[in-house]
Amino acid sequence: MNADKFVRSLYTSVDNKDIDGLASKLAESVRFKFSNYDAVIGIEDVLQANTDFFSSVKSMRHTLDGTWQQGDTLICNGQVHYVRLDDTEFSVEFATILNVINEKISNYLIYADVSGL
Repeated sequence: MNADKFVRSLYTSVDNKDIDGLASKLAESVRFKFSNYDAVIGIEDVLQANTDFFSSVKSMRHTLDGTWQQGDTLICNGQVHYVRLDDTEFSVEFATILNVINEKISNYLIYADVSGL
């Protein structure tokens, strides 16, 4: 698997708020932890958590600074640029750790301080 290509494809789906595209990358029993929110387990709950978050912002755009792979673990970092529902902007650095088995994400951890949203 090409780690950079996989991560860019993931964030293209996220930036486009493409739930179907995101779903195609997730394992059925995926565990998802975003920022200070509680972790959720299972593809349906993960997709609902993402749908809820997507509806809380007008748009977002991720830029990647780096992507690394160690076995089944992919790590990336960069910046995410949000446009709030009131059209104001907010940017923050993020880091993501993904455990990927058979090209499906089984553990999806996002570290970012989105309290400013």
